[in-house]
Amino acid sequence: MTEAYIVATARSPIGRAYKGSLKNTRADDLAAQMIRAAMAALPGLDPARVDDLLLGCGLPGGGQGMNMARIVAVMLGWDTVPGATVTRYCASSLQTTRMAFHAIKAGEGDVFVSAGAESVSGMTIGSSDHIPGRDLTNPSFADALARTFEHAEGGAPAWTDPRETGNRPDPYIPMGQTAENVASSRGITREEQDAFAARSQQRAEKAIAEGFWARDITPVTLADGTVVSADDGPRPGTTVERLATLAPVFRPDGTVTAGNACPLNDGAAAVVIVSERVVTELGLDRSRASSPPASAASHPRSWASGRSRPAGAHSPARASASATWTSSRSTRPSPPRSSPRPANSASTRRNSTSKAARSPWATPTE
Repeated sequence: MTEAYIVATARSPIGRAYKGSLKNTRADDLAAQMIRAAMAALPGLDPARVDDLLLGCGLPGGGQGMNMARIVAVMLGWDTVPGATVTRYCASSLQTTRMAFHAIKAGEGDVFVSAGAESVSGMTIGSSDHIPGRDLTNPSFADALARTFEHAEGGAPAWTDPRETGNRPDPYIPMGQTAENVASSRGITREEQDAFAARSQQRAEKAIAEGFWARDITPVTLADGTVVSADDGPRPGTTVERLATLAPVFRPDGTVTAGNACPLNDGAAAVVIVSERVVTELGLDRSRASSPPASAASHPRSWASGRSRPAGAHSPARASASATWTSSRSTRPSPPRSSPRPANSASTRRNSTSKAARSPWATPTE
């Protein structure tokens, strides 16, 4: 059975939704630029050999609907390349990377592009989960939704598992509410969250100064010719003291703020995944591909605590392989873009940018 390798990567700067550097750039335009950049790192690979373009999008509707993967393929001039758009929310492009890995292992093809794109700024007109003025939820979850909104108002009793009393949990629960549930059930204090957030910002600031992200980011050229080459998210000078002044945003008595929560973003990324035969043809150095990640579900009240793991991971060493994609990378060198990497390494790590916009899912930003 052949191995699968990531042989080229590209990721855009990450823009802040509605007011950031990419607010007027479409998701399909971002995806096309990143795929073009990743393929440019492989001049010996004819795009006509791409077996499929798999694109992850958390909310594939509105301006990023209509099977965006196929739209992007045509934009690139790849008229003969099929495309499939996949949603698994924040792990959408991790899923498409898994699908490409599996297809190669199964002998279905030799060259796949796995990409991801999200423009939260473009969701003001609606998305797959949000149509302005319409309730898209299943009425059978009315009681569960009511319990979530009760907690959102503050002062509600501590969360208990509704299944214990024969009720359904709320699968529509907003990300901020489940973060509050996790913090409460696991005893994570506001101070701990602020300290973690401040440390993350400070590490990002240090990495920027050292040029790390300049090596990692593929600049985006806007319609007016402006070149965007840096992330909007890092806030130089962030301190615990400054974060402590911010009010909770999801519950009056909560602990999650605009300073210690993830923002809403716009961005895209792409990886090229090939079989061992193509690695040999292109004369690339090879590294042994490891197990693909598997998926698991957590309880709806605390889905923010879920994670992907390598299939059959039984040891801490194996389990940590899939967890590193969410960790700080400021102390690790950026791999060469034309150097193969195991296909489960999920280099689309920062491209799934949000749950929704202007809806109960939305995370307020500072």
